[in-house]
Amino acid sequence: MALVLNEEQRLLQDSASDFFTNQMPISDLRILRDEKNGDGFSRTHWQEMVEMGWAGTNISEQYGGLDFGYSGLGLIMEQAGRTLAASPLFASCALGASALSLMGSDSQKSELLPQLASGEMLLALAIEEGASHGPEQTQTTAKAVGDQLIINGQKTFVLDGHIADQLIVVTRTAGSPGDESGLTAFLLSAKADGVSITRTFMADGRNASTVHFDNVEVSAGSALGSIGGAMAALQDVLSIGQILISAEIFGSLQQSFERTVDYIKQREQFDTILGSKQALQHRAAQMFTQIELCKSLVLSALSDLDNGLSGEALAKVASITKAKLSAVFLHISSEGVQMHGGIGMTDDEEIGFFLKRARTAEHILGDVRYHENRCADLMGL
Repeated sequence: MALVLNEEQRLLQDSASDFFTNQMPISDLRILRDEKNGDGFSRTHWQEMVEMGWAGTNISEQYGGLDFGYSGLGLIMEQAGRTLAASPLFASCALGASALSLMGSDSQKSELLPQLASGEMLLALAIEEGASHGPEQTQTTAKAVGDQLIINGQKTFVLDGHIADQLIVVTRTAGSPGDESGLTAFLLSAKADGVSITRTFMADGRNASTVHFDNVEVSAGSALGSIGGAMAALQDVLSIGQILISAEIFGSLQQSFERTVDYIKQREQFDTILGSKQALQHRAAQMFTQIELCKSLVLSALSDLDNGLSGEALAKVASITKAKLSAVFLHISSEGVQMHGGIGMTDDEEIGFFLKRARTAEHILGDVRYHENRCADLMGL
């Protein structure tokens, strides 16, 4: 497989780069953070993204999308990562659209995917319940009572949960925490009786929420897929999310590296340019080689998605990619702050935003240790 972009992909990449650089720079994230903006993102900018078709990048033309595939969405995510842009793109389009496409019925897809593609609806996936990723550890229950099911429990770190119109909630309808069987995903309104959402102000400015479910009634018809049989399709949805968040991370770590190199090329200390120091040159060279490896991993993983890879084979690719990208971003963002010196730790310099983002992004859908362990399990090690 050639790890290069075709002409259409390059045009999309250039368009996304121009948009995020000029319309959604890091200064926008700073304003949203300082003002404690209620949405946590600009709806004007989101509407502009929708008008460019980005909300439907990975949605079939049959449902009003661009059908540009995951490679196309990955390129947009990469450019968004360069400016740490705040938008519902990942939660609603990467996770939400993928969940509907892989788990929804024909009627659910016909009704809801066009709404996603047109920006009329925002989705959020409610899956995490503790400090560590692990869908099989789900404790939130959905118990049958007559013709309905009653959901009780709590979800944490729900990305963009406070702005979602609909929630995809992973529940346990059978078995015990730790069992992979017995999981069911339900689609329900974020304003349903018994649902309460509390926004979490993350250190890096990313939007997340805690969602409580208190005797929330849902029908069996609102399930995505079969009752108790969500795990197989859900793992593919999560693998897609892990690869696409890795694409965003790739953009962020590139920008962090480029800012650091530009800084040491200009910064003088004791009448000497910092970048002339061989020790710093060696460290920069090591970071560059890791970035090139990350580039190959992300492009290859996105190509695997578009070629229909699924199941354990996809899970292995996703874990390798997410573990490596997270580890490299942690390293490069730390190096960036260190090479900036003391000012890098202040809020005046934007390099600190990347350090914070690296520490949050690592934990989205599994941190480095989780994915290293899962990859080892899948390889039988």
